[in-house]
Formats: sequence, C-alpha cells, structure tokens
Amino acid sequence: MAQGSDSNDTSYKSPSPGSRPSSSDDVKKVMRREKNRIAAQKSRMRQTQKADSLHLESENLEKENAALRKEVKQLTEEANYLSSVLSSHEPLCTGLAPQTPDLLYPTHQSSYHRQHISVPHYQR
Repeated sequence: MAQGSDSNDTSYKSPSPGSRPSSSDDVKKVMRREKNRIAAQKSRMRQTQKADSLHLESENLEKENAALRKEVKQLTEEANYLSSVLSSHEPLCTGLAPQTPDLLYPTHQSSYHRQHISVPHYQR
C-alpha cells in the first residue's frame, strides 16, 4: 500500500475529540493527514472551478456556432436569390453581346441595369 493512502488502513483509529496523540509520531501523522485533507479540498475546488469554466465556454461556443449557422443560412439564401435574379436578367440584358471565351461578362457601365434590377429584400 502506498504511503499517504491511509483511507483503507483499518489500523488507524481517529483520536477522539479532546484526546491528545501519545507520541511525536502520532502528532506528525495527524498533521500530515490534516495537511493532505486541506490539499485534497483545494484540489477538488480547483477541479470544480475548471469544470464550471469549461461548461461556460462550451455554452458560449454553442451560441456562437448557432449564430454563425444562422448567418450561413441567410447568406446562402441571399446567394440563391441573387443567382435567380441574374438568371432571369441575362436573357433580357441588351448590354450583353456575344463574348469571346475568355470574357464571360462584359464590363459595361450602363445605367440600364440600375433602373430595372432592384434587390429590395437584401438592401442594407
């Protein structure tokens, strides 16, 4: 049995209140046990504080994750909406001429687009 693990030691009799240990070895033993009891209590307290801290961090990360997932959903919906607006606009666009293969969209600066494309749902 390892030294200091006296919890299962049946030969130890705790002194009754008011009685004094009979030898210096008993005094040392009692002091060592008291010191160990205090150290164990502090260790349990630190462990509890760490668990509480990790629990709070976990809750905060879950909230942040939920907010980010909501933002991803909104941005995906916006991208889908804008893709559909672009798809419905392309056949109507008079500014688009046949392109060379390396240019998909011309760099025309027509006020025509500002007049007939509006995205009120996503304007900020």
